[in-house]
Order: sequence, then C-alpha cells, then structure tokens
Amino acid sequence: MALWERTDVAVYEQVVVLFSCVLSALGSALVMGTYALWPDLRTTPRQLLVFLSVADLLSAVSYAYGVYMVFHDNTWDCVTQGAVSTFSNTSSFFWTVAIAIYLYIFIVKASQRLADSLVLYFHLISWGVPVAITVAAVSLQKIGYDASEVSVGWCWINIEEDDHVMWMLLTGKIWELLAYLILPVLYILIKRHIHKAHAALSEYRPILACNRLSHSIPAMADRKLTLIPIIFIALRIWSTVRFVLLLIDSPARQNPVLVILHGIGNTFQGAANCIMFVLCTRPVRLRLAAWLCCLSRDTRSNSDIPSQYAPSQSLSHTDRPSVSRLERDESEDEE
Repeated sequence: MALWERTDVAVYEQVVVLFSCVLSALGSALVMGTYALWPDLRTTPRQLLVFLSVADLLSAVSYAYGVYMVFHDNTWDCVTQGAVSTFSNTSSFFWTVAIAIYLYIFIVKASQRLADSLVLYFHLISWGVPVAITVAAVSLQKIGYDASEVSVGWCWINIEEDDHVMWMLLTGKIWELLAYLILPVLYILIKRHIHKAHAALSEYRPILACNRLSHSIPAMADRKLTLIPIIFIALRIWSTVRFVLLLIDSPARQNPVLVILHGIGNTFQGAANCIMFVLCTRPVRLRLAAWLCCLSRDTRSNSDIPSQYAPSQSLSHTDRPSVSRLERDESEDEE
C-alpha cells in the first residue's frame, strides 16, 4: 500500500453509516412485508420493487458488516463481503432501471402484455449479469481491500491491482453512470405522456373510485415520477464524486463530509424506496396503519380478563368498515 494513503474511517462516521444501513434493511424488509401481507397489492411494478428491495437488503447487510469491521487487509471475510456487496449493488442498478423500463412500456406504449413479457428478461439480466461479474472478479482475485479510497470501511476492488480502475467500472461504476442517463430520460418521457393524456394514467392505475381521487392522482404520480431519478442520483452521486477524485488523485476524496455522504448514499436506497412506495403511498400506508392498530388491539385484548375479551372482539369487528374504506383507495398512486 505504499502508493495509497488509507482513508481513516472515524467512529462517528461508522455510527452514521451503520444507522443508514439499519434503516435501509428495515425499509427493504417493510417493502417485502407489505407485498406479502396484501395479495391485492401485488401488481407487477410492486413485484419488481420487491426484487429491488432484496438486492438493497443484501447491500445494506454486507455494507453494515464492512463498516463495522473496517477492514485493513485482504482477509477471507473482506473478500466475501466485497463479493456480496458487488453483486447486490450491481443488481440494484439493474432492477432500478428495469422498473423504469417496465413503467415506460406500460404507460407510454400502453402495452401491459409487452411489459409483462420483459419480466423474465429482467430476472436474467438483473441477477445473471451481476453474478457473472462477481464470479469473474472473485476468480481473478480482483475483490479485496481498497483502503477506503472509494468505500467507507467495506471491501470492494483491491486497490493494489494495476487494473483496479477497469474493475471498479465493470463492477459498479459503469452501470451507475448508465443509470444516471437512462432513469431521467425514461421518467421525463413518462411524465410528458401523462401531461399530454391523462388517459394513460388510467392504464397505469386501476379504475378510479371517485372524482376526488381522479384530481389527486396526476399530481401524486407526477411528484413520484420526478422524485425517483432525483433521489437515486442524489444518493449515488457522492460515490461517483469520490471515484472521479480517485482518478485524478485528489486528496479531497478523504474529506470526512464526503465520506459520510458516500456512506449514506450507498446504503440508504432501501429506506428511500420504503419512504416513497410504502410510507408515502396512501393505500399502503393506511393498510399498514390499520394492521398495526389491529395488532395493538389484539395485544390489549389478550391481556384482558376473559369477561372483557368478548366486547374487545366485538369492537374489532365493528371497526372493520374503516379498514374496508382502504379498498376504495386502491386507485391512488401505488408505485
């Protein structure tokens, strides 16, 4: 490591990034949990979101281990962590773009059959290509300790390899840069189509339940279609900045603020998806709140004496109309 000065990761940086990893893991698990809980919300776009959440969960767990350990050498667990994060991070890029392609074909081209027919290819590419890249990198011993030059304690590409820049591009950066270009273009085209013809929105969502919803859906969908590429770029750009600084050998890549932003950006994607597609999606949010209320009510009723159990159960039954109202909100923006 004579040619490379290791970027020291401070304890407070570890804590912040670890907290981001925990939030991302919980967010990814919540996305998968809501999909499993309510079968009628299992649309194809949300199914694709679940696969993205699987990749983000793997990323969060592997990054958390790396940040906690702060590796200093090419140990076996360093290589293992680097391989898992390389696979999951690359897969996350592919699934993010796959969702955008699906929505573009579904909304702009108005072809659900064509969009659904691509799902198999999404799987082959989004899982297969990252596996092939990761296996090649591990087989050629390219994954290892990178002195936190383009990471925050975790392992990625061995910085001592002469062709480390090429492998950094192949195992992540080239796909990241392509996503920067593809995502804004696709979502801008979708937004333009929605603005030109609100009829396309009825293809994107089920039949509207009431007139009030028909006015709120375009604005809600428009906001989300704007935020998706912005949030992705806002999270990932810091990793790209540090990579560019590495290429020009600038010491600014070791700036603590930049290191923290890089750590959060690489690990927060699962939490960001949860905020957008669970907490900020009204039908899912209301169902989740009702489910938590039911759990709380059941917990209280189980602690009551037997004579109080029957009225509690009856109350739970009479409260069901509030839950059934959620069915009328299914037409609100979900993806």
